[in-house]
Amino acid sequence: MNAHVQQTVAPAPSPLVDFWNDILAPKFITFQHILVGAGRRHSDQILKTLDVQHGDFVLDVGCGFGDTTISLANMAAPRGQVLGVDCCQRFLDHAWHRAELGWVPNIRFKCCDIETQRPDGEFDFVFARFGTQFFANPVAGLRSMRHCLRPDGGVAHMVWRNRADNPWLTRSRDVVQSILPKPGEDARTCGPGPFSMADEDTTRAQMEAAGYSDIRFQRVDAKVLVGRTVEEAIAFQLAIGPAGETFREAGQLGIDRRAEIDAALTDMFATAERDDEGHWMDSSSWLITARNPADH
Repeated sequence: MNAHVQQTVAPAPSPLVDFWNDILAPKFITFQHILVGAGRRHSDQILKTLDVQHGDFVLDVGCGFGDTTISLANMAAPRGQVLGVDCCQRFLDHAWHRAELGWVPNIRFKCCDIETQRPDGEFDFVFARFGTQFFANPVAGLRSMRHCLRPDGGVAHMVWRNRADNPWLTRSRDVVQSILPKPGEDARTCGPGPFSMADEDTTRAQMEAAGYSDIRFQRVDAKVLVGRTVEEAIAFQLAIGPAGETFREAGQLGIDRRAEIDAALTDMFATAERDDEGHWMDSSSWLITARNPADH
């Protein structure tokens, strides 16, 4: 499928980009069935409501394993094209393979960090699912996305809402931090974190500073699968997210107290909703939509 020409451009050197590629990529690949499933429980509720038309040129920022890129490509087909960008080449290898298997001809992928490297072209619409919350400089990243848009083009990005409404990420952190110390200020990190855009007023101000107009917030709730078994749910939590960061930064202490941690998390997951597929917990996100003013 020649339409899937994969453009590889090494992102500019960055500790955050290096952390994604060196530390997080293997963990995300291992648990992609949980991560993609959780993401889709949110994005599937809103994708068809977005202002993406047949023939549009669409940019998918932080496209990860490419499932949203494929959905957007189907919405823009047959004449439209979608470019998926991510700073992690290993994610894009999986995205490219998924698009090949699905025989989606109107997709391209490019490895770049949108905060520092804008792709060529003027897009009709820009989308991002759970990627903008990791921008090191949120206003600069959001502004870079806007500069990719044609005048009056639309943007939509999804971010996690407050911690209280996302127990799938926070309850395990609380359990682990009752046993291990919190990460220090010098801890290696993937960026500001999953809740950096949870506050509507703060994020609205960032969007305004980045030059957007007609900014709107819509709440999206979903139960997400956190593991097919208790053992998988524990492994997932100790690999990724706030609990995973705590466990990773604790080093040998975490390993020494692993049995105690496993027992505490097993008790926690005993209260989670369960069915034949596995264990489920509540999650909540914002869909944030806006436009690039026509006079920019």
